[in-house]
Amino acid sequence: MTKVFIDGKAGTTGLRIYERLAKRNDIEIVSLSEELRKDVSARKDAINSADVVFLCLPDDAAREAVALVENPSTIVIDASTAHRTCAGWAYGFAELSPEHRAAVARSKRIANPGCYASGFIALVYPLVKAGIVQSNYPFVCHAVSGYSGGGKKAIEQYEAAQREKSLDTPRLYALGLEHKHLPEMMKVCSLTQKPVFNPYICDYYNGMLVSVPLFLSFLPRRTGVEELKTLYREHYRGSRFVTVGAEESGFLAANALNDTNGLEIFVNGNAEQVVLSARLDNLGKGASGAAVQNMNIALGLDEGKGL
Repeated sequence: MTKVFIDGKAGTTGLRIYERLAKRNDIEIVSLSEELRKDVSARKDAINSADVVFLCLPDDAAREAVALVENPSTIVIDASTAHRTCAGWAYGFAELSPEHRAAVARSKRIANPGCYASGFIALVYPLVKAGIVQSNYPFVCHAVSGYSGGGKKAIEQYEAAQREKSLDTPRLYALGLEHKHLPEMMKVCSLTQKPVFNPYICDYYNGMLVSVPLFLSFLPRRTGVEELKTLYREHYRGSRFVTVGAEESGFLAANALNDTNGLEIFVNGNAEQVVLSARLDNLGKGASGAAVQNMNIALGLDEGKGL
């Protein structure tokens, strides 16, 4: 029986992880009473008694939690931004390469990817690795997410009985062109030019669509829609959760993969321009689903167990 402690179980990601694991007969959840949930001594005991610890905390609190770990056997999976670009931490996107999968399988410290970052990296990493784009390509990324991605505060704001009319429409944010996911997007994809990232929060609960346009004439290698589809099919061949979506025409809905751990890639365009799109659940492959998948891999289990 694997003992699991979720530090930050009251948050959106923590609750989703708990719901997934509570149905399994191979997991024992280590729980703290409400009055001990923020008690450092109690948390330290829980962390070090567990085989796997999920950190669903703000960045500073996640760093503090890691400092409490004394048990060398404890596997830490951090869902915050705190360790995604840190040396010694495996980046928990196993489908990217055999090296990424191996790092997750052997590491005691795993950084769960960000939701937007998962979509962007799924699209861009194979392009850079194959030499189709150079590391200084001026990427632009547009993305929409359900409001659950904003956490408890955003959920309360959107679901309030009396709310601002502006919440009825998509809202662009990160207007200063800084976003917490940009460092991991750049590092994992080996980019030297910071992408222009335009994220929108929208009036629906969960689901995400991340899009990256390409000007084909700017690429160092001649390519097109079919060649790019083939690239993604080959790169993710054998992947259970990352797939190239069926041909779509008209509209791509952001919520089609809700409550799954799937990520679909779409390639659309013409002889001059292409738009690459990744669809996923910001609470699934973008958070709790990826975290459980990483735990399964680290424990040597079927990666899809419980997903």
